[in-house]
Amino acid sequence: MKIGFIGTGVMGSAIASHLISAGNQLAVYNRTKSKTDSLVKQGAIWYDSPAEVAAVSELVFTMVGFPSDVEAVYFGEKGIFKQLKPDSIVVDMTTSKPSLAVKISKYAAEHHFHALDAPVSGGDIGAKNASLTIMVGGEEKIYQQLVPIFKIIGKTTTYFGSAGAGQHAKMANQIMIAGTMTGLTEMLLYTQKAGLDEQKVLAALSGGGADNWSMENYVPRILRNDYTPGFFARHFLKDLRIALAEADKMGLDLRATENAKRLYEIMVDVKGLGNQGTQGLINIYDK
Repeated sequence: MKIGFIGTGVMGSAIASHLISAGNQLAVYNRTKSKTDSLVKQGAIWYDSPAEVAAVSELVFTMVGFPSDVEAVYFGEKGIFKQLKPDSIVVDMTTSKPSLAVKISKYAAEHHFHALDAPVSGGDIGAKNASLTIMVGGEEKIYQQLVPIFKIIGKTTTYFGSAGAGQHAKMANQIMIAGTMTGLTEMLLYTQKAGLDEQKVLAALSGGGADNWSMENYVPRILRNDYTPGFFARHFLKDLRIALAEADKMGLDLRATENAKRLYEIMVDVKGLGNQGTQGLINIYDK
């Protein structure tokens, strides 16, 4: 299949690599061209704009940083919709606003395209291991058509409903992760102050009711002083802000998530640590 992939960062590059390995022809674009070098060596073809990628693709994936980036990639002067061919499919894997997913879907339908929103969970590890959880909104018929493609890159794929539903499911995911990240951070600080063996505590908690994916994958990184991003803290803060804005529209007071957002604002906006991974939250605390 002729596939385009726009946004080859930490996760996008690994996802795109799996698509090539599965025998697909891949066209790629990224704002920083060098981040596509490994994919080009693998057989992908570089194009100078999202529009040029769209022109040669039946299916285009996007995985960029912020809703403003999504807007530019789809609706910009050199955006996907400028050269996308009728009946082509676009799949936005960026964690973005549900309302923007609806806008993309509506425009696509009006111009004889098809669109899905399909944000993912699993971080860099899930992307590398093709074990992502994929949450999908949009046309169900198109979703069913792409299930074999999703199986190349993910372990669990769930269809949630019309356009924007995938983004709402991802917001639920991020709300849950907000609690686990603050919990694992303060658990580790408490462990250290109490003079306990951190590895023993991690092993014990992993075998009990406190077990969770974030603890198992991020605590070992923290213990190695490894704050490289499996998922950028600045992107997680963006997600929490979207989730809380959506909650506000629903009349929900998510005070624990609001507190997590406040802590990540300290990390990103005050401490300037937004390019660290989410596990870098521990660096805002006095140890």
